[in-house]
Parts: sequence; C-alpha cells; structure tokens
Amino acid sequence: MRCPYCGSLDTQVKDSRPSDDHSTIRRRRICPDCGGRFTTFERVQLRELTVVKRSGRRTPFDRDKLMRSVEVALRKRPVEAERIERMVNGIVRQLESSGESEVASEAIGELIMEGLKSLDGVAYIRFASVYRNFRETKDFEALIGELAADEPAAVPEAAARDPGAKG
Repeated sequence: MRCPYCGSLDTQVKDSRPSDDHSTIRRRRICPDCGGRFTTFERVQLRELTVVKRSGRRTPFDRDKLMRSVEVALRKRPVEAERIERMVNGIVRQLESSGESEVASEAIGELIMEGLKSLDGVAYIRFASVYRNFRETKDFEALIGELAADEPAAVPEAAARDPGAKG
C-alpha cells in the first residue's frame, strides 16, 4: 500500500481488526520511510460491476459515490453511521450477487430509495426529489402521499396507553 504522505510503497500493517458488521477489515499502517500513520479498509469484491447510465454511457461502479449520495440525502439527519454503512453494504451485495456484470443506474437508484425509505423518510424524499427530477411542489406532495400510505395506521394515544380502553 502506497504511503499517502511520502509515496513510499513499503508500508507496514501494525494492527488489523474487523469492522463492527464484519464486512470489512480495518488496518492501521505505518510508513517506515516518513513515520506517517494511516488507516485502510479492505472489503470483499465479488465481481467488477459496470454502471450503464441513462445516456448509455458505461462507467465502473464506485461504492464511494454510492455512499456519498446516501450521505448527502442523510445530511443532518439522526441516523447512525453504522446503519448507513449496513444499508450501503447491503446494496453493494445485492448488485454483486445479481450475477450481472452490468447494472442500470436506475436499478441502483431504486435500491437506494428502498433503503432510505426504511431508514429515514426525510432522506428518502430528498434523494427522490433529485433522482426523479422533481419540478413542482405537487411532485413532493405525491411522494409524501405514497410514503404516508405505506406507513402503518397510527394507534390512537389512549389505546396505546391502555389497550383495554375504548375509542
């Protein structure tokens, strides 16, 4: 692994440990040339994926780009980083285990929306507004209506406190 400080190719691993969800290995490294310390992460990659854009252009799949998109939607939302990481790992696993080497960008967008819908409603709407290219407020209203229809009916407050109470 190349040292990010001096460019030396001779770095040493000082400590390795699995991440919380055991999907990556965290390695602490040191450069014997400059003494710089840094962390790397190692994860399994089942296959090389190519993303087919709406324009037909093909680009290599970039997990970091997917993560950035999700983080932008979740900016300033109360969602733990571990839950975000699990969601992104799940999406990547689904894509890699599909058996296809090419995946449509629309399919990735739909998987992200599905994940965000269960993670945070506000982030789901933020992402959808960009992904679906909302132009008017009625686009937001329609999506919020869909989201509200998918949520279970609210339990009246009195019934929640006393299950034997009526009405």
